[in-house]
Amino acid sequence: MIVPMFFLFELIVLIFSVMIHEISHGYVAERLGDPTARLAGRLTLNPLKHIDPVGSVILPLLLAIPALFGQPTIIFGWAKPVPYNPAYLKDPKRGAGAIAAAGPLSNFLLAAVFGVLLRSISYDPPSLALFFSVIILINIALGVFNLLPLPPLDGSKVLFAFLPPTEKSFRLMRFLERNGFLLIIFFVFFGYELIIPVLSALYLLFAGQPF
Repeated sequence: MIVPMFFLFELIVLIFSVMIHEISHGYVAERLGDPTARLAGRLTLNPLKHIDPVGSVILPLLLAIPALFGQPTIIFGWAKPVPYNPAYLKDPKRGAGAIAAAGPLSNFLLAAVFGVLLRSISYDPPSLALFFSVIILINIALGVFNLLPLPPLDGSKVLFAFLPPTEKSFRLMRFLERNGFLLIIFFVFFGYELIIPVLSALYLLFAGQPF
């Protein structure tokens, strides 16, 4: 019973974290002059406005299958993207990069806040420390994964914002846009271990201890 309840906690943390991620996109867009997210009702903590059927429900449930057999599991997912209109931005290229970067940065900020809380509490009983650790780890994973420079992840928009307007850059952008989804799938199955050292280093930075 404990493991399924722990998965439920992970799911709640995931939904809350991806909501903050998407709201941050919309908030920065609003600050840059684009009211699209606000007018669409997306600057809200109402989860019904943000839940994506695949990324917020189906994928986390599939990742929860080990929990049915008594095994702990870490879940991952996403929310519905917050819309924005580049026509409102004074500098659409750099503005798109700033809006994209806001999502991962919000996850790192959440990890930092709960890292401070984790450092300030007693580890007896250990349950609260474990819950804080899960919040930190999920938000670090969301932040790092979304910074991968693969469309449609946020990292691709950040990358495109800094690429010079050359033919070589345009070819790279076209290649990534055409193949981004396949590259993400390939990374999930064969390259995820490459970012484990990054996750470990960031967890140590925020939590002050290895996980």
